[in-house]
Amino acid sequence: MRVALLAVFALCPFVAAAAPSASATLRDVQGKVVGSATMTPGEGGVKIAVSVSGVAPGLHGFHVHAVGKCEGPDFKSAGGHFNPAAKEHGLENPKGSHAGDMPNLSVGPDGSGKGEFLARGASLDAGPGSLFPDGGTSVVLHAAPDDMKSDPAGNAGARIACGVVAR
Repeated sequence: MRVALLAVFALCPFVAAAAPSASATLRDVQGKVVGSATMTPGEGGVKIAVSVSGVAPGLHGFHVHAVGKCEGPDFKSAGGHFNPAAKEHGLENPKGSHAGDMPNLSVGPDGSGKGEFLARGASLDAGPGSLFPDGGTSVVLHAAPDDMKSDPAGNAGARIACGVVAR
């Protein structure tokens, strides 16, 4: 019986492998967990669902960065924005944007915020847009809103939280 069931599942075209996913735990400069991000495949890129708490209210720049390191106190170790297609910065840039450029994350008066974004051109698989290149990638929350056009980083201010993207 067990062999027969295994054979049915092996031949069934409707049984698919689980979609790849990734996540990151966002920590502030003191090392305190302030949020998380979950990545799943999306139409034309990678969907990123982010949730934060204990953060100053207002709009905050949120980006995928090109290096999988989150060393304090300034998180500069995360490098610049993830940009495998060598585009310019900003979702409003007519020449195209970095794959790591996201809309601003809105944080309410209680210090919490949630958002769901699409990293266009990014992938959880191998290839040029992979979020798992040699050296990895990270997600970074900034102190100020991204202006969506200034190259190279949108004048989003200090990096206040960072998380390494992991499978």
